[in-house]
Amino acid sequence: PAPQGPAGTAIAVLLIGPAGAGKTTVARHWADHRTVPTAHISLDDVREWVRSGFADPRAGWDDRSEAQYRLARRTCGFAARNFLANGISCILDDAVFPDRPAVGLGGWKRHVGPGLIPVVLLPGLETVLERNAVRSGTRRLADEEVAVIHGRMAGWYGSGLPVIDNSRLDVPTTARMIDEAVTRALAHPPTW
Repeated sequence: PAPQGPAGTAIAVLLIGPAGAGKTTVARHWADHRTVPTAHISLDDVREWVRSGFADPRAGWDDRSEAQYRLARRTCGFAARNFLANGISCILDDAVFPDRPAVGLGGWKRHVGPGLIPVVLLPGLETVLERNAVRSGTRRLADEEVAVIHGRMAGWYGSGLPVIDNSRLDVPTTARMIDEAVTRALAHPPTW
């Protein structure tokens, strides 16, 4: 059965990882195959709602891209709270950096609520580079940037959050591992 919060309440999962980790693919699968109503909320999808004036991440990080990211995170958090209030679980995906807690996890916790369950997908560098190579548009990043992002994500090891290396896992197996991590987090909530 799908993990649920206390007394069968809806849950919110934040799937964290570098570009090419498979966050969006796995999150969609996880949401599609649960036995309880579940929504998938992708930060990248919401960021791309901005059409004219979109701050393309490939052009670098500046005040405008930071503002659009923060707006997208608030929008996703608002959507998640509404889904949860209506008994619908959700999974959000974002590339949250462990070295920016106030912006990353702290921001998500403020926007979604204290019951948010973070899970990290962190396949090996070779895997994320291969997956990034088949991406297109604004979602395909330069290999150098992917390598830097991947290196920063290594900070999640030892954080107390569940880290799943899905380098050699298919999507359904990775989704089952998320279920296991969520079940453990519900029984013994992580401190973060």
